Amino acid sequence: MSTTKVEKRNRRRNRIRAKITGTSKVPRLSVFKSNKAIYVQIIDDENGKTLVSYSSEKVKGEKDPAKKAQKIGSDLAKMALEKKIKKVVFDRGGYIYTGKVKAIADGAREGGLEF
Repeated sequence: MSTTKVEKRNRRRNRIRAKITGTSKVPRLSVFKSNKAIYVQIIDDENGKTLVSYSSEKVKGEKDPAKKAQKIGSDLAKMALEKKIKKVVFDRGGYIYTGKVKAIADGAREGGLEF
């Protein structure tokens, strides 16, 4: 039985999503990586609404991927704090918690979000 990398990630993502949901009080911080960009959203799953979103395409002048990811996290945290969101549940989206995913989480923590 051959499974692709994407199928394996989707299985992990589904396992994580079975345990993690975002509420209106504690929304979910979701991470998605494509080949070209990183997308981060803060989502209220009860109402099915995206409260805040940000992507690496909005970050200018940063070449190092890890520093860019950390800037994404801190910028997202600023936007979330403006909307009075302080606590979130981190959803790594099936990706391993290292590299860019960890940098996003660290940046969001530095920006003032609590996980």
